[in-house]
Amino acid sequence: MAEQERMVEAVLFASPEPVTVADLEARMPHGSDAAQALELLRKRYEGRGVRVVQVGEAWAIRTARDLGFLMQKETVETRKLSRAAIETLAIVAYHQPCTRAEIEEIRGVSVSRGTIDQLLEMEWIRLGRRRMTPGRPVTFVVTPQFLDHFGLESARDLPGLKELRAAGLLENRPPPGSMPVGEGREEEGSDEGQPELFEE
Repeated sequence: MAEQERMVEAVLFASPEPVTVADLEARMPHGSDAAQALELLRKRYEGRGVRVVQVGEAWAIRTARDLGFLMQKETVETRKLSRAAIETLAIVAYHQPCTRAEIEEIRGVSVSRGTIDQLLEMEWIRLGRRRMTPGRPVTFVVTPQFLDHFGLESARDLPGLKELRAAGLLENRPPPGSMPVGEGREEEGSDEGQPELFEE
């Protein structure tokens, strides 16, 4: 019986799925009593880190219930922001506090509710004070979590126009057709005469 108990232990340990008594007896030598071997094995594992448990009509070796927390693994899920979410976040960061209507005016398109909800869920923006204007629209501001993620002490530390250009995030030259032909060119990289894209 001790040898049968070892056989049952080996099969249960190696099997990715619970094993029935019939399956065990089909694997073991003729005349083996898998049910009795299971019962002995179950008693042997009582109080240990793993237990022999019945799962429906089958049996398996499982982690003791009180030690399940040791098996948990936390992973960080990287979520990519859509272009609309990035633009909305940038507008809130540079123009806060701003309303949904102001975001839409700057972007030139309507802002979907899902975009705002995603940024709120990520806790990168939050609801600010309501504007004292007709309808009292709610405003949005960035959160400490946003500042912490980007290593900023405050929204005043956000990069300005020159820093964004230096990082290659903005074009140094105006888009084609925006300047009349023959008009004097400004020195590349100069901010004079160009509108500020972002306001602090």
